[in-house]
Amino acid sequence: MSATLDRGFKAWAERTSVGLRTELGISPFECLDPKLLANFLEVRLIGPAEVPGMTDVLLHQLLTVDRWGWSALTIVQGEDALVIYNPTHSPGRQSSDITHELSHIILGHRPATMIMSHDGKIVMRSYNQKQEDEANWLAWAILLPRDALLARKRNDSTAQEIAAAFGVTETLAQYRLRITGIESQVRAAKSLSTRRV
Repeated sequence: MSATLDRGFKAWAERTSVGLRTELGISPFECLDPKLLANFLEVRLIGPAEVPGMTDVLLHQLLTVDRWGWSALTIVQGEDALVIYNPTHSPGRQSSDITHELSHIILGHRPATMIMSHDGKIVMRSYNQKQEDEANWLAWAILLPRDALLARKRNDSTAQEIAAAFGVTETLAQYRLRITGIESQVRAAKSLSTRRV
């Protein structure tokens, strides 16, 4: 992921996370509900059942047959944005999915293009790896700010405990602890402290 991120983007994402949380009245050490962020950004969140014209057949396909095939998507029309998320995923996964989509909006990313053949069978979608990586990094910084992770890890919190406290998956907590260098930083500090004793 890091290869596609511009220099300074990660630090910017951490500062932006703290700034957004300040505007929302939430400290970096508290759980942030993505629905609160969506409301702040004036983005409507809905599940597939709330999509006008959604049929039972399509709903069954999306929520039962192919429930692992999609997470969330954003539809932008003029100044209005709508995020449709997969309610069958765990609450922690939904937090990540929704915040990822909101991060695209915060970053001003151009939405992907969907192109269907005249018979409706072939769908081509534009894909921008850099935008996806940026949205992931920002979303994960918003949900799990580095300062909060560092404080928790210094107090010997496990990834499972961090995930529960911040409303995310354990997998995401483990990833953020590793990719931000916090695990190594805390381990090195403890090793140095032990040697001094």
